Amino acid sequence: MFGPKATPYAFNVTQPDPNPSQTVSASDTQSISADAAAQRIVDFVLATLDAGNPTPVVIIDGRAGSGKSTLADAVQRRLFKEGDSLPRVVHMDDLYDGWTGLEAGASYLVRMILGPLRAKRRADWQEYDWGLGARNRWREFEVGTPLIVEGCGSLSQASGGLADLRVWLEVPEGVRHQRWLARDGHAFDEQWPIWAAQELEFYARERSSELADMQVF
Repeated sequence: MFGPKATPYAFNVTQPDPNPSQTVSASDTQSISADAAAQRIVDFVLATLDAGNPTPVVIIDGRAGSGKSTLADAVQRRLFKEGDSLPRVVHMDDLYDGWTGLEAGASYLVRMILGPLRAKRRADWQEYDWGLGARNRWREFEVGTPLIVEGCGSLSQASGGLADLRVWLEVPEGVRHQRWLARDGHAFDEQWPIWAAQELEFYARERSSELADMQVF
């Protein structure tokens, strides 16, 4: 979760292109690559831009190791290729207050980034420095380009209404844990159960998967 963000996962998606508000049955699920899933999101963002929204907000959530950063990166690269500017990506890893800070990070996202943008104001926030154990570098974002937010806790009851497209990634725990180990080895073995417990509590309360317009499996 806090290491390199480049694992080329493949996904199943239950959302037809191009309308993300539609629902399809399990029999309609397709096995597609990360880039193909990204293209469905890109099509929606481009249509939203054409409709006059200069800052479409996409939230990509799912539990640790589900492939959120991989999908966000694919969406960013494809939007840059097909659009006029490089979309901004905000990683929840930069918003948490450490290993026990999922809840704080979710609240910080709404208060410091999504809330101001919805009010058409500039968003200013401090990234968390994992080495220092405190918030450090300031960041800012102006309306005018697409924004992609990826990470655990990004999709909540509070944030859902502030986004234009909400995406949920659902991956079995065993697969997610293997991805975690492949990326970070055993460096964070003690943190896995601590983080998983926070996820369980957060998602049980927020029902994030039910808020999603698009579910990727």
